[in-house]
Amino acid sequence: MEFLKFDVQKCILCGKCVDKCPFGALKIEKSGITVGDTCRMCGLCVRHCPEKAICFEQQANTVNKEEWRDFLIFVEQELGEIHPVAYELIGEARKMARKVGYGVHCVIVGADGTEKNAKKLLEYGVNRVFVYQHEKFAGFRADCYADAVADCIAAVKPSSVLIGATALGRSLAPRLSTRFHTGLTADCTTLDIKPNSDMVQIRPAFGGNIMAQIAIAKSRPQFATVRYRVMDQALRVENPAGELVRCQVTEEMASSRIRILSSQVIERQKSLEEEDMIVVAGRGVRSEKDVQMCRELADALGGQLAFTRPMVENGFGDTAHQIGLSGRTVRPKLIITCGVSGAIQFTSCMNGSECIVAINNDPEAQIFQTAHYCIVDDLYQVVPRLTALINSGKEGTGHAVSL
Repeated sequence: MEFLKFDVQKCILCGKCVDKCPFGALKIEKSGITVGDTCRMCGLCVRHCPEKAICFEQQANTVNKEEWRDFLIFVEQELGEIHPVAYELIGEARKMARKVGYGVHCVIVGADGTEKNAKKLLEYGVNRVFVYQHEKFAGFRADCYADAVADCIAAVKPSSVLIGATALGRSLAPRLSTRFHTGLTADCTTLDIKPNSDMVQIRPAFGGNIMAQIAIAKSRPQFATVRYRVMDQALRVENPAGELVRCQVTEEMASSRIRILSSQVIERQKSLEEEDMIVVAGRGVRSEKDVQMCRELADALGGQLAFTRPMVENGFGDTAHQIGLSGRTVRPKLIITCGVSGAIQFTSCMNGSECIVAINNDPEAQIFQTAHYCIVDDLYQVVPRLTALINSGKEGTGHAVSL
């Protein structure tokens, strides 16, 4: 392993590091201690060496960036289908790749049906899709999935690795970045790339008060996770010329230390990120009765009711329906905010919506700087009338409701 260093002057070949390694990566040979590919850089050998002869080391400015090229996208599968965030990552990678002359590759890990899904990715203009298909990859196991993707990264040597900021992606990405002793930027909202291949990763920081620009200048690969529905999906290409690469899966790679005792498939419901119509209840909505008023508007639109963080903290909603840095990022066709002040922690996670309508009785509310249509009025007067107007339109009565 490139970053695990042994001081031959200090090492007495006591073998304690070999005994402590849970992955069997260390061996005593004639040349000294050798490190195999199964090393996960967990650090146990470093901590238990009595002579302090082992250390992690990565010298600055030693990475040859020319050796690390192209983009690699981890493609997540959910209930046998490709998670849509993968197409967004492909679209963003292709935009950046054109600026520096890079290719765009994908890696997909799973059981039966994985290769069939991999072929779908070729339609979106990727150069190569690396397929790790094995029956033991049925169901996500962090250790063996990380082994498979790390194997691909080591072979391809991509400059940047993009992963969806899903529950699975947030478990996988830090494991990979730790193995390669490099940086990871989580929950990016914007990506760009410099001529020298440094990826500019932009995300809210300090509670959303600033938009930080983060770059990993001295190591490769660069890891970033990106939330679903933040970026535009890739478009299909007319004449795809990509290549499908079937990768060897060893028994060691497919073996997991995790044992699934039982599992149950939860009936899938439409997530907030997939919703086209959303009504948001903010702090200006003061009681459960008032929340129901907003819910009726969402039902009339055929959409879902969402909440700001203060509303969730006060027990009016759950995190699955919370919009914001600590909740979800959405891009619906229509979003109506009711009594929402418009802090950046909230607006940065919904400002990509096609149409934003804001209702607030404060003409100076921040939300009006983001909204396309601003209604400065009492939401208790506006929301019921708007609901009635929508319902009357559904019934075809032709009755108009004045706001």
